[in-house]
Parts: sequence; structure tokens; C-alpha cells
Amino acid sequence: MWLEARHQRIQSLLERLNRVTTDQVVVELGVSRETVRRDFLDLEAQGVLRRVHGGAVRIQPEPPIGKRIATRVKYKQSIAHAVAQRLDRALTLFLDAGSTTTLLARELARLSDLTIITNSLDAAYKFREEAEESNSRIIVLGGELSPRLPATSGSVTVAEISRYSVDYALLSPVAIDAARGATSFEHDEAAIAQAMVRNARQTFILADYSKIGQRSRITYCAANKVDMLFTNTRAAEQEGYGELKAKVGEVVLA
Repeated sequence: MWLEARHQRIQSLLERLNRVTTDQVVVELGVSRETVRRDFLDLEAQGVLRRVHGGAVRIQPEPPIGKRIATRVKYKQSIAHAVAQRLDRALTLFLDAGSTTTLLARELARLSDLTIITNSLDAAYKFREEAEESNSRIIVLGGELSPRLPATSGSVTVAEISRYSVDYALLSPVAIDAARGATSFEHDEAAIAQAMVRNARQTFILADYSKIGQRSRITYCAANKVDMLFTNTRAAEQEGYGELKAKVGEVVLA
């Protein structure tokens, strides 16, 4: 069986079962364990699956933002509040697009003398609604309108980010673990976050407890490059939390 055909069959199995063992794939494809091992390595590099002991699990695409904004709200809100408490006046910030950073925009609106640079239309609207008398300002990055969420994206957005040098990048990944760091499912979103990391003095990662010890397809910030990780007290119960805590600069439990 050709390599591409094997990869398609493995992906089909994962879409149906979410998790497969090496032995299952050996029987299904009629190939050796060594061939399956190589295929798992290839597909993990492509962000299709994550290898686990004895097999592999499917990497799930991120749900639409309309659904994410309504899940684990109290945990995301506590993170947003904790971040705002750590910020001083007269700062310039990057803010990427996500449900947690949208909640953070409302908290930032209560502060003064901030310049916020974001690709998130939701964050910009929330900030303006709450910041009627604030002397802070928000700059929306140009680019194409993303088909997946209310935000700009693409090469123009990435190029605009490179024009700025900011104090902190405040980013909300799909997942974060010790081995892969902060990861995203979509290439465009990862490229934007990576550019923000590159042009910020420090990187703050905002990840509710469910994202701890997990990974998605594309790494945009290694764990040892995270200056501060904001998560929930429940994160300490997640597999991989200890290893992640040892790698990042500081963990704030909200």
C-alpha cells in the first residue's frame, strides 16, 4: 500500500474512533509495526495525530468561537481578571483573537494609558463598549477577514505586526504542553501569534485548565519562551502540568 493511501486510511480510522492502537492499524492496513510507527511520526509532524503509548489519538479541530465563548466562562473570566491585575499603566500590548482574549479586552477597558494592538474584531468592540471614558486606545490590524472567526488574518496582518515593538503579547492558544509549547490548530492563527511573540518583550499565555497538557497542530511559542502562564487552580490536576510548570517562567493560578 502506498504511503498516501496508508495515511488516508489512518486518518479515516481516527475520524471514526478518535484513538487507535498500533496493533489495530497493523491489522487494518496489513503492514508491519515499523511501517505504522513511521506513519504515526509523519502524521504527528503534520499535526494530524498525537502519539501515545501503544497507539495514537486524533488532534481535534478547535470549535467555532461562537461555541468557545460560551464554555468554561467563569474560568476564562478569572484568568482575564488575573492578567489585568498584573498590568501597569502606559503599556503597549498585542492581543490575539480568541474567547479568553475577548473577555480580557473588557478587563483592559477598565485600565488607563494602554495601547492595544489586535487582529480581533470582537476584542476591539468589547473594549470600545467598556472604555467610554478611558484614555487608552485600540488599534485593529489590517488584513483579510478570517473565514473562521471575526478577526483579520493573512500575510498583511503578519506584516503589520512586524511594524510594532510592544511590552507584552497576550495570547490564548488552543493547547499548551511542555514538549510543544503553545499550539494552534490553524496555520493563519499560529502565524499571527508567532509574529506577536517575536515582536514583544514578554509573552503571556492565557489558557484555561482544559488546555493544559494538551497539544494542537502548530507550535508558535516554546514552553521555555513563555514568560508567564495564566491558568486555573484546576490545571494542577491535569496530566503534564508539572512538566509544563517547570519549563515556563512563572505560573499564575486564577
